[in-house]
Amino acid sequence: MASPMSVAALAVWLTVPSPSPDNTHNLLVRVAGDCSEAAQQVVDKTGGQLLSVQPSGDSCIITVLVQGNGQRPRKVTVKVPM
Repeated sequence: MASPMSVAALAVWLTVPSPSPDNTHNLLVRVAGDCSEAAQQVVDKTGGQLLSVQPSGDSCIITVLVQGNGQRPRKVTVKVPM
C-alpha cells in the first residue's frame, strides 16, 4: 500500500503540465553561474595556464598551472565568488 505522502507527491506530479518542445515560452531553464570571467582574471593575475574551472555554489573553483623560475610548475587553486 502506498503511503499518503507518496500518493500526494504523485498527484502533484500528475497535475503539473509537461513542457511542450513546440512551446518554448513555458520552458524554464536554470543555468549555473558563468565562471569564464573569473577564470580569465585568475589566469591574467597569475600568468598561469588554465587547468580547470568548476562552479561550486556561489563561487568558482579555478585551477591554474604557474611556471616557476627554472623550477617545476606549481598548481594553484583559487576560489572566486561569482
